[in-house]
Amino acid sequence: MKKRNKRHRPEQIVKKLRDAEVMLNGGKSIEEVLKTLEVSEATFHRWRNQYGGMKSEEAKRLKDLEGENARLKRLLAEAELEKSKLTQHSNQLKY
Repeated sequence: MKKRNKRHRPEQIVKKLRDAEVMLNGGKSIEEVLKTLEVSEATFHRWRNQYGGMKSEEAKRLKDLEGENARLKRLLAEAELEKSKLTQHSNQLKY
């Protein structure tokens, strides 16, 4: 049976990381924690590196800023492409 991919919101990730710490400190093994959280070990470690020590509001803000940054990069790339096309067109008109 194939597992379905599930997207977690930053607030959910922070909560799951907090729950994981409680379980690990309570004596559960990493395998038991991963099964309870329904995530792979790679996902757990990636989340820990990215969101470890954050509060849920901070994680949400980080995700929002990353999205805004990606949007602005796309806009800049489109503007540069348009500028390049205009420059090529004006150079062709000169000759």
